[in-house]
Amino acid sequence: MPSLLSPGKERWFLLTLAGIQFSHILDFMIVMPLGPILMRAFGISGHQFGLLVAAYTFSAAVSGLLASTFVDRFERKRLLLIVFALFGVATLACGLAPSYAILVVARSVAGIFGGLMGALVQTLVGDAIPFARRATATGIVSTAFSISTVLGVPLSLWLANWLDWRAPFLFIALLSVLFIVVGARILPEFRHHLNDKHDEHLLSAAFAVMREANHRRALLYSALIIFSGFTVIPYITVYAVGNVGLTQEQVPIIYLAGGTATLFTARLIGRLADRYGKVLVYRLVATAAVLPLAAVTQVGVVPLWVWVTCTTAFFILVSGRMIPAMAIVTSAAQPALRGTFMSLNGTTQSLAMGLATTLAGFLIDVDGDGMVTGYPLVGYVAITANLLAIAYVSRLTLHDKSAAG
Repeated sequence: MPSLLSPGKERWFLLTLAGIQFSHILDFMIVMPLGPILMRAFGISGHQFGLLVAAYTFSAAVSGLLASTFVDRFERKRLLLIVFALFGVATLACGLAPSYAILVVARSVAGIFGGLMGALVQTLVGDAIPFARRATATGIVSTAFSISTVLGVPLSLWLANWLDWRAPFLFIALLSVLFIVVGARILPEFRHHLNDKHDEHLLSAAFAVMREANHRRALLYSALIIFSGFTVIPYITVYAVGNVGLTQEQVPIIYLAGGTATLFTARLIGRLADRYGKVLVYRLVATAAVLPLAAVTQVGVVPLWVWVTCTTAFFILVSGRMIPAMAIVTSAAQPALRGTFMSLNGTTQSLAMGLATTLAGFLIDVDGDGMVTGYPLVGYVAITANLLAIAYVSRLTLHDKSAAG
């Protein structure tokens, strides 16, 4: 597939998508490091906190399923910006929520639009970037994760510690307005997927995606990867404060160090995947990720530098798997159905996140002293899912055979 954009426009295109992704990822991520603060503010248990995190992901799963009925029927840019605006309103509602129950509802609404945003961003990358450079492009967009961890999360935590837990959500809502303006100016329109054909019913595109066995295998592979990370991720901060001995003021250091590292490694992993093969690089990074998955769920009281070393390796490798993995998953889709497929993939990933967070919430407990129990068992579940994904990737058929590596 030839490039649809000039090199200069392609770079601005990817940076704009990274900015949009930054808002969505920061909104999703910020609840997890705010865990100890929210648990104190609302007097909720670890299980209730897990439900707060899962509310976002389950709603994102539903929205992805609904989106699969219409996403390929509309011009991409306009749909993305409309969804982004609704996401900003929902995030504002999170910051204004007066109770735990209303916050759960507001997070659910934010998840509806946030999940659709993530799918649309990946769809635009697949539409505009040739396969040979797609992992590199995914790495650039993935710097949104790095920037959100190195700048967004520490800044949001500082706002929460200085002002109130509501401040980060208000900040993200304002940030969304900025990126909507930038997106309206920078992003090109994408209409090549549109045609005059009218399907017999709304679910015909989704059924077309699911009829293909390779699509089903790709969705299962995607679910395994997400499940293996999100059994562990939501409770890292609670575990760090309760078991490792960090103070709430030291929590931003985790994200500052991890985000700084991934800011460099994300693009490196993307380039290596394009050069040596997406599948090969995925297998190597995912295998190495077993070590930090075990470390962050097993260690007890350790010096700050030891914990930061473990969590930084976790950020680099556990998130790094997603760069070649998303290029693999995107390449498994038929181009004419890519928007529908990626919406269903967003549903699958969100559902896996919600199930992983909920399962981990049942496996762990927080005692009266704030100590987390059961986290090592969560680590074993995560490692098992990760190893299954490594084994399963060989079953996928990629449209570009050079990806296998």
